[in-house]
Amino acid sequence: MSTLHKIALTFIKSIGPVTAKNLLAYCGSAENVFSANRKQLLQIPGIGEKTVEAILGTNALVRAEEELKFVEKHDIEVLFFSDDNYPKRLKNCFDSPILLYFKGKADLNHPRILSIVGTRNATEYGRNLCKQLIEVLAPYNVLVVSGLAYGIDVAAHKECIANDVATVGVLGHGLDRLYPQLHKNVSQKMVLNGGLLTEFPILTNPDRQNFPQRNRIIAGIADATIVVEASLKGGALITAEIANSYNKDVYAFPGRTNDLFSEGCNFLIKTNRAGLINNANDLIYYLGWDNEVKEKKKQAQTALHINLTANEQKVVDALKNGQLAIDELSIELNIQQSKLAIVILTLEMQGIIVSLPGKIYKLA
Repeated sequence: MSTLHKIALTFIKSIGPVTAKNLLAYCGSAENVFSANRKQLLQIPGIGEKTVEAILGTNALVRAEEELKFVEKHDIEVLFFSDDNYPKRLKNCFDSPILLYFKGKADLNHPRILSIVGTRNATEYGRNLCKQLIEVLAPYNVLVVSGLAYGIDVAAHKECIANDVATVGVLGHGLDRLYPQLHKNVSQKMVLNGGLLTEFPILTNPDRQNFPQRNRIIAGIADATIVVEASLKGGALITAEIANSYNKDVYAFPGRTNDLFSEGCNFLIKTNRAGLINNANDLIYYLGWDNEVKEKKKQAQTALHINLTANEQKVVDALKNGQLAIDELSIELNIQQSKLAIVILTLEMQGIIVSLPGKIYKLA
């Protein structure tokens, strides 16, 4: 499919992502949508006269030409729903955009993606939580997504920059402008190690109704959404609700019961809409990332076994079936205990086996 026709599909009035995907499924490509006649379009389930009129009477291709010139001039990547580099986690969401605009270097199919959201009126408590969270997550090679808004969003982005963590801001407008303008310097740094992402074309203003719409991208693109601080009303709780509707994990930091900007987090936890986390280690535990680290360590240790001596390998093989005492190993392997003690000590020093009380040994 040509990029021009892909972009043009998003400019047909009254056609949202669900209808657009339906059209693509039956027509086979964006070009075929524009070349189809009235009779062919009306045969598609769910497509009525109003939609057909919108397709046949549109000047979407003319508008798409302007957009295409802009993205090519400014090195912006166009991600279409059927493209391999379209975010796969987001693709699984029924109402995901059919097209995204991305400026940056991040891998939007990164192995670990977290969304961090919260109030625009962040307190010192919330900013400190962001700082601690990002500092602990940094060694885990994570991509952090947020909305580049005031408060918790920009705090998360700034901490990512400070800790060399890739971070992507999802915008509620086109890439020809930035809102809020105050975050321009932050956004420029983000493009170097993360990026800016939007479904909106140029000339789109940051209107109020755009932000709940962009929140579904924040929720859908990640493995889990973390709510740092939030009141009972606001975008953070909307994002959490959307994440729940996508069957995504949601976690929240609790706060004091009389704090306005902890009411939303406490509500999410109380109503089982979010798991309670006190720190980043709780999050790492829930996501099972520690298990992955342990498995890699185990694999690395297994690789070390290749360089073992014959007697060392015999001990390792014997302990694969469970822990054994030194006298049991001596009998089973027919090795004198005095010689076996040296072999065991060497394996302990390499971190391959561990000693238990009573001169019992097991694999690490």
